[in-house]
Amino acid sequence: MSKKLYKSSTDKKLCGVCGGVAAYLNIDSTIVRLIFVVLAIGAFSGVLLYILAALIMPDEPYYEDKTK
Repeated sequence: MSKKLYKSSTDKKLCGVCGGVAAYLNIDSTIVRLIFVVLAIGAFSGVLLYILAALIMPDEPYYEDKTK
């Protein structure tokens, strides 16, 4: 099964981009958020990168629990 990059529907602060990237890379979402903040403060590229990712990344698919 291949891994896919989605915006997180559960681990999100704004749009779920950092939570989705963290889940894809299997790391803590706080680390990804800190990287985005450093990029945003340093060269403003973090803000642009986040906006582009929020527009391009698909939402995480919703699966109903059919066991109930």
